Amino acid sequence: GHGGGMKASAGNSGPNAAAGGHVRRRTVLVALTAVAVVVVSTLVALLARSGPPPVLSPGAPAGSSTPPTTPPTVTTAPQAMSPFTGLPVSAGPVLVVKIDNVKAARPSLGLTAADLVYVEPVEGGLSRLAAVFSSRLPDVVGPVRSARETDLGLLAQFGRPALAYSGAAPELLPGLAAAPLISVSPAQVPHAYFRDPQRAAPHNAFAVPAELLAGAPGASAATDIGLRFGPVPAGGSPTAHEVAGYAAAKLSFDWSAADGRWLIGADGAPMVAAEGGRLAAATVVLQSVVVRPSAVSDSRGTVSPYAETVGSGNAVVLRDGMRWPARWSRPSTTSGTTFTRPDGQPFPFAPGPLWIVLQP
Repeated sequence: GHGGGMKASAGNSGPNAAAGGHVRRRTVLVALTAVAVVVVSTLVALLARSGPPPVLSPGAPAGSSTPPTTPPTVTTAPQAMSPFTGLPVSAGPVLVVKIDNVKAARPSLGLTAADLVYVEPVEGGLSRLAAVFSSRLPDVVGPVRSARETDLGLLAQFGRPALAYSGAAPELLPGLAAAPLISVSPAQVPHAYFRDPQRAAPHNAFAVPAELLAGAPGASAATDIGLRFGPVPAGGSPTAHEVAGYAAAKLSFDWSAADGRWLIGADGAPMVAAEGGRLAAATVVLQSVVVRPSAVSDSRGTVSPYAETVGSGNAVVLRDGMRWPARWSRPSTTSGTTFTRPDGQPFPFAPGPLWIVLQP
């Protein structure tokens, strides 16, 4: 009797047990179905509230919910322009080098990299150059010669430039020390200079511009000194040859349409560069200035002329094979020089190297 009872209890066999199993399975299925309905209903409600599923934009990382957008407009910052040439460059510190310009000193080296070249009168009716570098630096420049009183007034418009020169009259040294410039002569940076044994002294002093600027860490960067650049203005007169200069030094400017430049000559011969090619300018300005005796004399006692670059006066502008009358104005030593047309509008120079002749 005990054995049969245990068998029936453990196996739950028989009609009643089978019926109970079917009931339990139906109950589970109903419960699962109810849960599924609740889950689906919940998802539908959530989707209805959140809107359509997000669409990934191309390249978006997995899991991103950023909707597609129009590609952003890329705005390129305008390229900086040199205030000395009107060409796109990065403004660098200003280095001015005094260059010998007598026949025995030619050909010069490094002038093809100059942004701006001033031609100055010196004693004996000769000329000297003040080459302004900022956009580019040549490896070597020269021949380097002495400073003049004209430089003190002329160069103040550049802020605090570095000035390279080889010697100066004793009377001028206090003025150079007080002027807003950084002297980088052999007295300050002797390692930047060397003598070329193939040339005769004193026309054989050369300098390394990178070393000059290393000795002038506070030199001013290139800034606006009043020059403007742009398309050819109306009203010019065609010309292919112009001459300027002083009693014992003549400069010529011949227009080359093929080069788009004024080819420069001196004393009846082409001015060639020791590094190769002709010296040339996109624009030439013949700036009429007052030239008077200075308080400084050279080693032979000859009085040095002083070119006054503060004030106003007439000028002739050469560009694109034409010439224009113009006016110049510079109110003070710290201001730049503006060049205007007869109607008073700023004169637009041709972008590129600029030569300015300070002529009586």
